Amino acid sequence: MERPAAYDSPTPAQIESDSAAEPQEVSRSWKDYVSITKVGINVANLWTTFAGLWLAGHGRLEGYTTVVTLAGTALVVGGGAALNNWIDRDIDRVMPRTAKRPLANGRIPAVQGLLLGSAISLAGLVLLAVGINGLTALTAFVGWFTYVIVYTLWLKRTTTLNTVVGGIAGAVPPLIGWAAVRGTLDPSAWILFLIIFLWQPPHFFALAMKRVEDYRAAGIPMLPVVRGFEPTRRQMLGYTAVLWPVSLLLFWTGAAGWLYVISAAILGGIYIGMSLWGFRTSDPMKWANGMFRYSLIYLMAICAAAIVGVE
Repeated sequence: MERPAAYDSPTPAQIESDSAAEPQEVSRSWKDYVSITKVGINVANLWTTFAGLWLAGHGRLEGYTTVVTLAGTALVVGGGAALNNWIDRDIDRVMPRTAKRPLANGRIPAVQGLLLGSAISLAGLVLLAVGINGLTALTAFVGWFTYVIVYTLWLKRTTTLNTVVGGIAGAVPPLIGWAAVRGTLDPSAWILFLIIFLWQPPHFFALAMKRVEDYRAAGIPMLPVVRGFEPTRRQMLGYTAVLWPVSLLLFWTGAAGWLYVISAAILGGIYIGMSLWGFRTSDPMKWANGMFRYSLIYLMAICAAAIVGVE
């Protein structure tokens, strides 16, 4: 599917045009620069990175490795988020949820967003490569490349598969933590990756249902926009159904014990039950809001269960 010309990524001429269109006097603060690194998303990524660190170390952390890994990951994730804001500033202006972002409304000049995102991305990768090891830096780069280039620059505006493929980037942080401790990626690391990967489609599909008119106005081919709510609900059920057995595999590999597997079974069962309820409810928006909130609870709780129940 060819990308609509109106939604092509910014060119140097656009950047110059952006700068020319920006107001001469704007009120900006350091908080605007912090906000384009998407602090909330960064914290969630650091939480899953920490889970990888903790499980790989069998519940023991080495201070230097932990601090440098989390700092490097925060920089790479924050840099990718800033570049995402820079690339998407045209469509962000269209959607009420994102219209007030500093790069969308011009509080931060476009060129500054580009330079900030590039600089802290590079700083994070260098920190991981020099301070930890090459595999950790390579893993972080794969996540960064998938998010910025594959998802944001290519798939987001062209196909409903954007959410699924983009989920690879969101599932990389626990691999970063694991690689930092072990220097390799064994089956338990990849199970952590799969848990986070399978968690993302129902999470982002619920958000897309809530914001379906925003995405439609911006021309973003999210699944609920292109195919409607019913196929979206079916896919959400499919992902939660697969997530349930996959989440139990950490017990099979010996990375986590009984406390974890019982918690994972309960959390996954609730997720499947809520997905099934979507076919009976008469208020799909209220249901989507509940699914979105529970997905956040699930992510925090499954990682906490793995941390507490480590073997």
